[in-house]
Amino acid sequence: MAKSKKSSGNNSNLIAQNKKARHEFFLEDKFEAGMELQGWEVKSIREGKVNISECYVIIQNNEAYLVGSRITPLNSASTHVIADPVRPRKLLLSRREIDKLIGARDREGFSIVASRMYWKRCWVKLEIHLAKGKKSHDKRDDIKDKDWARQKERMMKTSLR
Repeated sequence: MAKSKKSSGNNSNLIAQNKKARHEFFLEDKFEAGMELQGWEVKSIREGKVNISECYVIIQNNEAYLVGSRITPLNSASTHVIADPVRPRKLLLSRREIDKLIGARDREGFSIVASRMYWKRCWVKLEIHLAKGKKSHDKRDDIKDKDWARQKERMMKTSLR
């Protein structure tokens, strides 16, 4: 009997999403990074107690860190561990990826933002993007485009009836 292939989409494995990132930034290059986590953090992530809406990535000493994410500790977590919910978490990236992030940040003025956190097999992965900030008129244009797309869908729906 042949093995059934699972879908490669990450939507079913989604832990948290940063919807604000698409609204605030033009997202350019995408990177997938692993995270260095403690045991209580993995347990909290399994329970869905994570927030990445205000987080960003910094690079210090040629290492990338996720800053501003919040993983709320469980009440039943180990009592001997001091849990810091907003500690900087080290991202696991290759040297080539870190060099590319450093170059884009320093030379071209990009920011590095996190957009999604998801499970990939048994590991927690973070999708990060090189991003440029949007101006207010760009945000208004995006809102107009979304409204127009909704209106087109409504018109198509009523015309098919």
